[in-house]
Amino acid sequence: MLGNPHPSVGLIFCGEAGLLETVYALGETRDVGPRTAKEHTYKMPNFEPRIAIAAVTDEFSPDLETAIPVMKEIGMSAAELRVVYGKNILDLTEDELKRAKDALDRAGLSVVSIASPLLKCVLPNAPELDSRFQHDVFASKHTFEDQPRLTEHAFRVAKFFGSRIVRVFSYWRTKSPELCHEQIVEALGQLAKLAEKEDLIIGLENEHACNIGTAAETARVLDFIPNPHLMIVWDPANALVGDEDPYPGGYSALPKNRIAHVHAKDCHMEGHTPVWGPLGTRRVRWKEQIQALVDDGYKGHISLETHWAGPDGNKLEASRICGWNLRGLAAL
Repeated sequence: MLGNPHPSVGLIFCGEAGLLETVYALGETRDVGPRTAKEHTYKMPNFEPRIAIAAVTDEFSPDLETAIPVMKEIGMSAAELRVVYGKNILDLTEDELKRAKDALDRAGLSVVSIASPLLKCVLPNAPELDSRFQHDVFASKHTFEDQPRLTEHAFRVAKFFGSRIVRVFSYWRTKSPELCHEQIVEALGQLAKLAEKEDLIIGLENEHACNIGTAAETARVLDFIPNPHLMIVWDPANALVGDEDPYPGGYSALPKNRIAHVHAKDCHMEGHTPVWGPLGTRRVRWKEQIQALVDDGYKGHISLETHWAGPDGNKLEASRICGWNLRGLAAL
């Protein structure tokens, strides 16, 4: 178990052997050789993040009361809600929603996004599904027919928690995503119109398992929907899994004024399979990506979405490690 690092010290955790680790020290990088399953520390001249950091709470634990103390220890200021108390956020009872809000309010954590499963379903009469990608449902098994009801409920839940962003997708990816373009534009355009009436933001996440998986695909859809209530949840690692260079290539294609939220995780690829690891140690150029966000005037949060199983399968420890890495990267 890692202890609580000194405020001026960040952590990069070294995992499997055979890959080079990068340590960020005073704004510079250096390779430290093959991973040896030990920790490396680096001193920071200023360990305060330049961009606010948050987390998808169930990446620490499905139990909110377990996740919150570790998030606070890391210095996170907000939560993103996806699975709470073992249920998808849109399936919680009124009492469970109130319990979650009370816990977050006591901790002084705002809710930056409702990570809903909207449009994470099969589009009827679409081409054959692309079987290369795993379909992560995160305790949600809703169908196309459920989407109108889910939309209305997602908006209510967002308002209950005081969050403006409702994260959505673009239907499970098919072998011909371009043939789904018209239906996706129609669905997202309608969601944006509904959100505008409620002063909410529809955050379209680029998800490799869905039809909009890369920055290029995201930008193409947004070109058809100028409504500012449709914005982007930029996930560089998802773009990497979708066979796009996330930074600088993918990021350069995005309209910067329409990035509402950013997800942080890291991996390298083995064939079509992502191998998740500690944030900042794999193939996403997080140091450069965060600097570009700062330079472009990004005012939202970077939200940890760990995905890495962690040392000995300890997901709480994995997110603690990645959370401190995110804080260090955001401070460089």
